[in-house]
Amino acid sequence: MGGAKGGSDFDPKGKSDAEIMRFCQSMMTELFRHIGPDTDVPAGDIGVGGREVGFLFGQYKRLTNTWNGALTGKGLSYGGSAARTEATGFGLCYFAQAQLEDNGLTLAGKRVIVSGSGNVAIYANQKATELGARVIAMSDSSGYIYDENGIDYRVIQEIKEKKRDRIKTYLAYVPTAKYVPDCRAIWQIPCDVAMPCATQNEMNGKEAAALIANGCIGVFEGANMALTPEAIYAVKGAGCLYSPSKASNAGGVAVSGLEMSQDSERMSWSFEEVDHRLRTIMEGIYHVCAAAAEKYGMKGDIQAGANIAGFLKVADAMLAQGICG
Repeated sequence: MGGAKGGSDFDPKGKSDAEIMRFCQSMMTELFRHIGPDTDVPAGDIGVGGREVGFLFGQYKRLTNTWNGALTGKGLSYGGSAARTEATGFGLCYFAQAQLEDNGLTLAGKRVIVSGSGNVAIYANQKATELGARVIAMSDSSGYIYDENGIDYRVIQEIKEKKRDRIKTYLAYVPTAKYVPDCRAIWQIPCDVAMPCATQNEMNGKEAAALIANGCIGVFEGANMALTPEAIYAVKGAGCLYSPSKASNAGGVAVSGLEMSQDSERMSWSFEEVDHRLRTIMEGIYHVCAAAAEKYGMKGDIQAGANIAGFLKVADAMLAQGICG
């Protein structure tokens, strides 16, 4: 699907749908030459959801006079896949569950912190809850909410996806919750499992040390490179379970691949079928990472296993195709 990343300095906050549409159309007018189902396939990320992908895809169709899987994260009515919105958050929990089970543990009964309140965080909360865990804190850039009884992901959905409001609004729905106007202080809360799902470098070494001191047994990255190198060192040094984002947040791109398969077949799979395939993929990724780590003398180091397995896959393909011969 390609390996490029890109973005813009356009700030969508306070912009109307029409302004966002015009920006997306202008961007695609330049971008369409460089993408395609067999070239590079963009998908959403921070600030880019179904609305933006729809505007981008509509302009791509107008410019190329074709319909294909050139973008993923499309709406269900025009080639999107069921479970694409939930994929990264669900996949994170499937990966975490596989890693915990491999160490004689489970998500069930655990107190979980999920930072952020976007797609990844919302659906990580949902799946963690369905697997028997209790998500006790979530955040946005303004602060975090805390409720020992559990954060209701459906209320967060209402606030963030429909009203596009700040997380503090949660207290209007659940008055027993607590709000703290400091998003980074979320890591001071005692928990069993942490799932940083907000943004890059959101947990530093001191924050990781605080988590560990409060009894955290596992940190699983949902956001890209959520932990700083110092935080990773602290977590792994304490013997705490850790999964790098390159492995544990692969659920989104996995379902992007499934979306492209459906587009090519002109088929639409059920939510249950896509979710089952996603779980199988994420469990498979974990076991590949674990096996690579053990094979090369670093048993239990899933970060090393992910690096090794990823490198070998690329290197073996390059050698087989004569690029490095």
